[in-house]
Amino acid sequence: MDPQGAAKALEKSLGGAGRKERIDLTIADAAAKSGLALRDAERGLHALLSEYRGHLRVTADGDLLFRFPNGLTKPWETRSKLEALASRAGKALVGVGRFVVRAWIAVVLIGYAALFLALIIGLTLARSGDSKSSRGGGMGLELGAVLFRIIGEALFWTFHPFSPFAVGYYGYGYGYNDPGYARAREPVRARENKEPFYNKVNRFFFGPDAPPEDPRAMEKTILAEIRGQKGRIGLADVMRVTGLPRDEADPLMSRLMLDYDGSVEVSDEGGIFYRFESIRKTVAQSTEPRPAPAWARLEKLAPLTGNEAGTNLLIVALNGFNMIMSLYAIANGMTFERIAMLLRGVRFDALHPLPDTGTAIALGVVPLVFSIALFTLPVFRALYRPIKEKRIARANGRRGLLREVLTGIDKRPITDASLQSAWKSAAGEAPDTKEITREVVALGGDVEIQDDGRVRYRFPDLEAEAAALKAEREAASEEEARVGKIVFSSEN
Repeated sequence: MDPQGAAKALEKSLGGAGRKERIDLTIADAAAKSGLALRDAERGLHALLSEYRGHLRVTADGDLLFRFPNGLTKPWETRSKLEALASRAGKALVGVGRFVVRAWIAVVLIGYAALFLALIIGLTLARSGDSKSSRGGGMGLELGAVLFRIIGEALFWTFHPFSPFAVGYYGYGYGYNDPGYARAREPVRARENKEPFYNKVNRFFFGPDAPPEDPRAMEKTILAEIRGQKGRIGLADVMRVTGLPRDEADPLMSRLMLDYDGSVEVSDEGGIFYRFESIRKTVAQSTEPRPAPAWARLEKLAPLTGNEAGTNLLIVALNGFNMIMSLYAIANGMTFERIAMLLRGVRFDALHPLPDTGTAIALGVVPLVFSIALFTLPVFRALYRPIKEKRIARANGRRGLLREVLTGIDKRPITDASLQSAWKSAAGEAPDTKEITREVVALGGDVEIQDDGRVRYRFPDLEAEAAALKAEREAASEEEARVGKIVFSSEN
């Protein structure tokens, strides 16, 4: 019987999905309750273990005990569904937001900037032939001079080669006299030159895009660890390469055992490990290296924008220019009708003002709202960064603690001070005592008081597992990995 069929038969005999009481079973219990053969009952138990996040335990006599602490329910599923729903909603909002931003960049951000500049030039030329007194004080000339100066200085400090904010579009830049510095910046310049401008703007408002994830990356990493460890692996090895907590690594191994023809074994000392002989077969002449441990891949907080300072300054200048012009348009009622009057040379003064044509929507309200919204996005992201940084520090601290435990078993005493030091070195900040206790309990640690009164942590399950795996790997035959002699080939 296949594992899924055996799991369905077992589930039905145990009261069906939804049973909330904790369940403890041996293979013999499962066979007796379901009427399945012992081998089918074991396969079914491992399938249920993976589905309902159960735990595999071993008794003092070496018997396997399958525990389902949540019965045949999935209390984490509601949370996972809510998280998945929130994630999908967030991705949808971000997708819509990115679309709006790209439309804003292509149509509004640069379009409005060009339109405002054209209006300044047009109004300035329309008024240049008249005296200030007869035309209301030369408003267009003064406004044009001020705005052109602002834009000119922004462009100067963005692109000037001696500017600390220089984008580096030229063949030289800040520090161009240093050939080594110029060569070091060349790849960055090439990337900045070739990349579309809207990508830089997207990064400014939404942050750098996360690299695409391989959905099977974790599974491939575990398989590489299995092959590198002679087909014998334990939960400690899984936690080492994935960084997963033990309560997630346990059901994961049950699923992998079913998918890759593995088997679970128990040593005389009660150490549980998994054997995958069939997955060792290879045509390679050398043993594959083990994957790097999880604590060698500490998470890092992504940069706020990922752009150079000059690029960010240019985006701020464009958006700020549109905001200033939109405020001016609202304050002066710059509707298209009023602008048309000014461009036609309609005279106005204090006694004969231009008629009120309403609120400037297209040139005032719309660009103002968008400009404020776009400035708000990076501000909110900057305010949220400390929370993300705290979360990343905790994940890194947990990996540092995992390193201390897994590399220190049977080699050095694991104390509270050593765990705190390992956490701090990985996270960059001291841990909370409750966090240390919580992680130690999750790893199955026990407190041992030494003769001198000092506290030492012991991990009996991991220690028994390590001893069992050491003996198994030493006894493993290299013939398991070798393919036999070729007796037929379709090439012939």
